Amino acid sequence: MAGSTGRTFRRWSRRLGGGPRAIVAVVIVVVIIAGVVVAIAVGGSSGSTKTKSSGTPAQLSAVDEARTAAPGVSAASIRVVFPVVSLNSLAGRFGFASDIEYGKQEAAIHTFVNEINDQGGISGRKIDADIETYDPTDLAAQRALCKEWTQGSTPAFAVLDGIGAWEGDNQLCITQEGKTPMISQWGTVTDWTTKGSPYLWWTGPDQSVLLKNLVAWGHSAGLVSEGKKVGILVGDRPSDQEALNSTVVPALKALGVTPVVQKIAATADASSATMAAQAPLIVQAFRTAGVQSVMPLIPFNSFFPYLQSETDQQYFPKLLLSDYESSIETSLGLMPEPYGKALDGQEGITTYTLGGIDDDRPASQGGYDPGVRSCYATWKAHNAPPPPPNGPYIEEQGPIQAWCQAIRLFAAAAKDAGPKLTIRSFVQGMSKITNFDGTSSPTLSYSPTKLYGPTQYRVVKLHVNDPPGPDCKQPKFTNTPQGTCWVIQKDWTPLTTG
Repeated sequence: MAGSTGRTFRRWSRRLGGGPRAIVAVVIVVVIIAGVVVAIAVGGSSGSTKTKSSGTPAQLSAVDEARTAAPGVSAASIRVVFPVVSLNSLAGRFGFASDIEYGKQEAAIHTFVNEINDQGGISGRKIDADIETYDPTDLAAQRALCKEWTQGSTPAFAVLDGIGAWEGDNQLCITQEGKTPMISQWGTVTDWTTKGSPYLWWTGPDQSVLLKNLVAWGHSAGLVSEGKKVGILVGDRPSDQEALNSTVVPALKALGVTPVVQKIAATADASSATMAAQAPLIVQAFRTAGVQSVMPLIPFNSFFPYLQSETDQQYFPKLLLSDYESSIETSLGLMPEPYGKALDGQEGITTYTLGGIDDDRPASQGGYDPGVRSCYATWKAHNAPPPPPNGPYIEEQGPIQAWCQAIRLFAAAAKDAGPKLTIRSFVQGMSKITNFDGTSSPTLSYSPTKLYGPTQYRVVKLHVNDPPGPDCKQPKFTNTPQGTCWVIQKDWTPLTTG
């Protein structure tokens, strides 16, 4: 839930790394909002877990064929790399610097690593946290870091990316090339984890699965059906085309729907002028075709000119929003201005805890889920509370809880491996984690073939709270009415994978 437009902007600018940009680097996109030039970076206890045996398969799974090396592991320690975006970089300054919690990432990493180490570590080994800052716009430097971590003279055992800023080809450099375990929030289509298997594990959703559920929800909501015109706004990146052709079109075809597809420039080197020229023609094409609902399969830098063209032409079809490129989350930052008419009342599905509140009231009342509550208790015991406007609490979708989740998840899998910790025993441990108390998502479960964590989604609606009403709940620490928020329309529903 957003406390204000400014706070919402900080949230979604940080989370731009959470959507699929398969072969796209993080880039700086300059857009004009209401005449202002804005640069945007595009580009419990200890987490309770239950494990269960997956049985004996007819043939070895990828996790059972992972390499048996143990780089970075000694009798006393386990070297783990934590990549953190440098605030000195353009992406850091524009995408993250205004976020109160972003500057506390190193403190968060140390807090939750020390929690594990102070409790005896992992089978007697302490986590040796190597925090590395980097500029996500410098692809050559990122690749050099990847090679150092995976093939250097002192390679790491694993790489943990709590907030999902280490993405795209850089993930495959760690996992497919370096054969080093990585836990990250960033996720895209299934093909990505297939390439990185069994070393790449996501705390965010597999976008192929998410989009199948989006189509199913759209059908149940009356937005997708035979006889209704459905538009798809798709980027020209390979990941977007893969999502369109391998997932969305077949799912729509099964419902008797042939979509109206319009493509927009979305690659890292696409100019804002190109997108601005294409967007009005796309809106005109949708309008001429009588499109009633539109599914965006694009990054934010492409979504912005499309919304601008909708606003210019006063054409506002229903949008099928989701965690694909965080469209349901980033949209909140564009309300009430400049795109309140285009976005207010739009709905979508999310695997994240959008619609909650940043305080410790019971989860049934919109407060922290058990995983975040536990992380908050640890953070509060070892750190001063954040200053206003956040008050004494951590953000429900902020970087503190995200690093807590990644670190505790790593520890759970490493502990399952027992005293003989190898890369193979670690990924086997990851594949057996079920019903883990997550933070960004309430519950995470994995298997040898399920390398993403979320198991459920909820339906939320974007809402402009003007005049202020009860739909946007008010955090304990402020008397300021919530200007915009996500309103829960349907609570947690299992993600179907078929």
